[in-house]
Amino acid sequence: MTRRPLIAVPTRFSASTSALRYAAEVNARALVEAVWRAGGEPVGIHPHAPGGTADPAEVASRLASFDGLLLPGGGDLSPHRYGASHTHEEVYDVDDEQDAFDLELARQALASGLPLLAVCRGLQVVNTVLGGTLHQDMGGPGRDHRHVVHPVSVSAGSGLARTLGVDKTEASCYHHQHVDRPGQGLTVTARAADGTVEALELTGSEGWFLAVQWHPEDTASTDPVQHRLFTALVGAARGDR
Repeated sequence: MTRRPLIAVPTRFSASTSALRYAAEVNARALVEAVWRAGGEPVGIHPHAPGGTADPAEVASRLASFDGLLLPGGGDLSPHRYGASHTHEEVYDVDDEQDAFDLELARQALASGLPLLAVCRGLQVVNTVLGGTLHQDMGGPGRDHRHVVHPVSVSAGSGLARTLGVDKTEASCYHHQHVDRPGQGLTVTARAADGTVEALELTGSEGWFLAVQWHPEDTASTDPVQHRLFTALVGAARGDR
């Protein structure tokens, strides 16, 4: 492949942006720059799921144009998506259209074997697609993982360990939810010191796949270990073996 592999990154709805004056669709600059530095072409794609329902055929057709998918962080998934009967008061920024689109993206990517890196909310999306559940809140200030950099222990022999090249890494986190029950076929391959699930892998996956609960883009420009997640995604999108 002589061109940069095309990496789809679903945009996030934003109520306002000063430069654009109106509501916008955005992605974190650090995230798209990490994909670019790794040799990929990050492409923001519009979430289209009218009424909170995504058309599987349409999503599959749109993904067919890409070489890889990056599911980024964002607001919380609606708890009903993973079977919860109530909504915790700390759940925020739920958007049914965003949820439906992200869930269908994950479903189609996993089914087709499209290389997939899932970050923070992205990990939770994949876990939900595969029938897993989430803790809706980690317990309030001082117990969540917002604005925190902490060590993460990586399971020996895992795909994550091979990608990062280490058995422990410093992870930049911003989340107040985490995995409760892993979805079908998912294996926990990294944890924080408090036991929080920090990474998931899929047994028998058709294509390259990693999911991390932290935000590798926060430090990828200065930490080569975190940068390896993006080079691995782009390499898989390029067809490297």
